[in-house]
This record gives sequence, structure tokens and C-alpha cells, in this order.
Amino acid sequence: MKLVVLTGAGMSAESGIKTFRDSDGLWENYRIEDVCTQEALERNPELVIGFYNQRRKELYNARPNAGHVGLAKLEQYFDVQIITQNIDDLHERAGSKHVLHLHGELKKVRSSINPELITDLKGWELKPGTRCEDGSMLRPHVVFFGEAVPNIEPATELVRQADILVIIGTSLAVYPAASLLHYAPEHIPVFVIDPHIPAEARRHGFCLIEKGASEGVAELKKMLNIGE
Repeated sequence: MKLVVLTGAGMSAESGIKTFRDSDGLWENYRIEDVCTQEALERNPELVIGFYNQRRKELYNARPNAGHVGLAKLEQYFDVQIITQNIDDLHERAGSKHVLHLHGELKKVRSSINPELITDLKGWELKPGTRCEDGSMLRPHVVFFGEAVPNIEPATELVRQADILVIIGTSLAVYPAASLLHYAPEHIPVFVIDPHIPAEARRHGFCLIEKGASEGVAELKKMLNIGE
């Protein structure tokens, strides 16, 4: 049975990864236009690369929370496929084997002219001006605002195949990721885990678990009749 999980920033909040939209989130200190667009990278590469260096440094100090671990353990019972909007690697570090990143991966960098030329970054710091093997400047392997989301099609296909859909810690307000909900087969069970349930989820009559990721995944396992 295929259990497809869509996770957003709330999934990693308990691990100390700041979300962008909370009152004390990252966007309180930075404008999207200054750190998360191609224009910003061209205008001020030091600021943009420095911003992601800090995110990467924080990630190296973070640990998967019980929610991440709980999802990994579900692989004992289901074909678990995780689609994440997060650029951290906490799902992988918790043991999840099938993780599709919609918005890129923080620990990777890529060519500025060839999106397919991707490499792992050793350590947390990318030096501004570091060159790729094709001669272009290396940039964070993240999807900037206004850029296409290359993995949206494979994500859509995964949702179409779902027998159970679980949505954790996402506002369902960021497109195209939010559109994935509409590709789920009719009548399959859909669980939404979030201490602040999105209005979109309430409208559909889904099974709502109004808790954070760790407690919510534990509750999900009970509802699926799975013990420890």
C-alpha cells in the first residue's frame, strides 16, 4: 500500500529549522527579493550565498525530530514516498529511503547555467565566486521564487498513485506544491497534521490532527493501527 507524505516547513520546526512565515521566521529579517531570486543572486551574490551558508550551518547543527523518525519507521508497514517542500536533509537522516525534494537541497550546489550540473557541497560554506566545472559560478541548489519546479511532475504522479495521503506542516498556500492535493484519487483517506490547520484542508473534510509533527505522526500511527 502506497502512503504518500507531503511535508512543509512545519515538519522541521521542532528540529530548530526556522520557518519563513511564522512571526519570528526568516522573512522577518530578510526580504524574499533580496535573498531568494535569480535577480538577487546577480545583484548581490555575497548576500544570497551568505544567507544560504547560514541556513546550511544551522542544518548541520539540527537533528531529525520524532516526526521524521516516525515517518521512516512507517516504511516497515507501507511503501512510503515522501514529497517535501523543505530543502533540509532531515528525512534522509531519519532513515526515510524515498524522498523527493520539490524546492532543492541545501547541502548541494549547482551550475548557474546548467541546472542539471549538481554536486554535493563539502561543509557548510560556499565561497562567493566559486566556479563550477563548466566555468559558471556555483549557486545554491534551491528553487528561487519565480523559477520552475522541476520535480513537480514526478510528485504529481506519486500523489496520483497514493492509497493514503498525509500532509504535514504545510500551509497549502505555496504553488505549485499546494496543487498536489488535487491529484489525489477520490475517496482515499487524507490526513492533515498541523497545529494550525490550513483553511484549504478544513474545506475538504479531511482527517485533521491538530498537533505538531512529532505528536501528530504518533497520533497518525495509532489511527493506522500501527504500534511501536
